[in-house]
Amino acid sequence: MSSRLDSLTSWHADWRGLRVVVLGLSVTGFSVADTLAELGADVLVATEGADAEYARLLPVIGATLFDGSLQSVPDPVAAHAPEVVIASPGFPPHHPLIRWACESGIAVWGDVELAWRVRDKVLRPDGSPAEWTLITGTNGKTTTTQLTAAMLAAGGLRAAPCGNIGVPVLDAVRDPAGFDVLVVELSSHQLWYLGLSEGPDRLSPHASVCLNLADDHLEWHGSFAAYRDAKAVVYRNTRVACVYNKSDIATREMVEEAEVVEGCRAIGFDLGVPGPSDLGLVDGILVDRAFHDDRRASALELTTLDELAVRGLAAPHIVANILAASAIARSLDVAPAAIREALRGFRLDPHRIEIVAQAAGITWVDDSKATNPHAASSSLAAFPGAVWVVGGLLKGVDISGLVADRGAATKAAIVIGEDRAAVVAAFARHAPAVPLFEVDAAQTEDVMAQVVELAVGVADRGDVVLLAPAAASFDQFVSYADRGRRFAEAVRDRIGRGVGDHDTAGPDASGDDGR
Repeated sequence: MSSRLDSLTSWHADWRGLRVVVLGLSVTGFSVADTLAELGADVLVATEGADAEYARLLPVIGATLFDGSLQSVPDPVAAHAPEVVIASPGFPPHHPLIRWACESGIAVWGDVELAWRVRDKVLRPDGSPAEWTLITGTNGKTTTTQLTAAMLAAGGLRAAPCGNIGVPVLDAVRDPAGFDVLVVELSSHQLWYLGLSEGPDRLSPHASVCLNLADDHLEWHGSFAAYRDAKAVVYRNTRVACVYNKSDIATREMVEEAEVVEGCRAIGFDLGVPGPSDLGLVDGILVDRAFHDDRRASALELTTLDELAVRGLAAPHIVANILAASAIARSLDVAPAAIREALRGFRLDPHRIEIVAQAAGITWVDDSKATNPHAASSSLAAFPGAVWVVGGLLKGVDISGLVADRGAATKAAIVIGEDRAAVVAAFARHAPAVPLFEVDAAQTEDVMAQVVELAVGVADRGDVVLLAPAAASFDQFVSYADRGRRFAEAVRDRIGRGVGDHDTAGPDASGDDGR
């Protein structure tokens, strides 16, 4: 079996009749099934609660569906006798079907592994497949992926942001238009599956970056060490540039330990003065000293903090993301002028430190995308002294460290969500002097209305009310985007009824969901 799988390293290899079980039928699972069916494989998709549209399409593309309980190995799955199981990212290592496959000696892949193997479906004019760049980190992945793609496009390259950002990598690989570079955002889940790969043609990116590392998804990985090890896979086999965060020692250690292609360089970034292989800041100017012939004596200007501030991009964690994206773009020979031009036209997605309204001197900020303590810490650093709206599903993460580091500097805290008790206890231990308010709303639509009323009661002119929950949203909301939208709607509704003098509503808050 392994010898056959070892030979399947091209779109043009013989995939016919390969028995595959695909776990999950979301957008990723369907992209896997569709690809394999086109290649002639024998595909069984196993899922719990199939999306009706995808279920309707499966027989059309020539795949079979099992829709039922996956808490044990279903008879149709066992009878299919798969040579490989390809799992959607939602299936954790301890899932019964993943354990069964591993214990049975069946190869287990993720969608990224399959995409790498068939990356030569559409070639560049020189006859080679698109370059791959990989982006991960606890926070900032999507923004950095978007920034990188925008910089590459400004430099004249056909770039496709894909992966965890919402567009399956397989869809980008199969796009008949073709690309010069795939900018692949990878979650820790996808990287865990990628780490299982031991074939002769393992993924080897042009450049890679882990932006930062903090507790997250511990319920999926089982421990912080396992989460860290999954993230470290991003650097494996990198050929040109391993980009790391100089202010986050964990990312530097990942690069030091990584098995890379000979000649690959370590490229650092942070908000300090850069060394000769780094990107950083000098007197408010973002500069490159890594991809510059005279990097020992001078630096190349990319943009300035003043220019970024005009675009709402000057928060410290966003500047760090810009430097990381610039490092990847520079590794692909994008000129500094193109990077500057890309930044002039760039706008953050909704629900990422988005000002949704300003009224009576109070600024209302939606950072609902801050779904873990690390992200919320960055947001609180950008808005010191804010009235902090915090809470939700903590996903097994201890919020005490965040409250100890940032909580005492807040003007007040408004606690929402299912895991309120843990947040309240953290404030009692680490920031007892901060006024604390709990929202114990049973109905989703009531939560943000109560939040806004409480905030109006405590915020004064010049204050910021900051939604940076440090937690997932699925206890009370459909998604972080739904949470952010409801916050903005509640703010606008309250402003319409009068918050104070000189009321002026800010921009609307809208946007798509994402994970």
